[in-house]
This record gives sequence, C-alpha cells and structure tokens, in this order.
Amino acid sequence: MALDYSFEINKLIKKFPSDEKYVLAQQLQRAADSIALNIAEGSTGQSNAEFKKFLGYSIRSGIEVVGCLYLGRKRGIIVEDEFLILYASIENLIVKLQSLRNNIN
Repeated sequence: MALDYSFEINKLIKKFPSDEKYVLAQQLQRAADSIALNIAEGSTGQSNAEFKKFLGYSIRSGIEVVGCLYLGRKRGIIVEDEFLILYASIENLIVKLQSLRNNIN
C-alpha cells in the first residue's frame, strides 16, 4: 500500500508547474517514498522496539505528506478532487501504520 501511494504521488507531481518541481514536488515525493522505505528498513531483522521506531518515522512522513497536500491545494497546484482522494488514502495508510505499531509487543 505504501509503494502504491508513492506511485500515485509520483503521477501527481508530474503535473506540477515547473516552478514547483524543485520545491514542493521534491518534498512531497521524498516524504511519500520515506513511508515505504522506513517500513522496509525497520522490518529487516530488527527488534520489535526498533521496528516500532521505524513505523513511527513512516507515520511522521505520512503527516508530512498531508502538510504538502494542503500546501499544494492552497497554492492551486492540487485540485480538490485529487486532494480528497490522496488525503483519504494517506489518512487510511497512517491509521493502518498506527494500528500495526500499537499491536507490536
């Protein structure tokens, strides 16, 4: 799910104007990629405590994505329909990550 979300963000930022390609677009893509990458890094042979720490990083990256989506919408770069779909998806992903983190002993 995190990889799919990152792919959706990549499709979105390809439509950004050139003056945002190296500002908001890069920040948004890095944050979206960081969600999946932290899950992967934390899940490889780590202790449960270490995995929970990396899930926390993923959650924070998800919150960063939310902030970027709001900035994009406010700047008129992200249209409302795209915003609502991407916001609902990241909200769902964050809830699932929080649930996973809370259920690791």
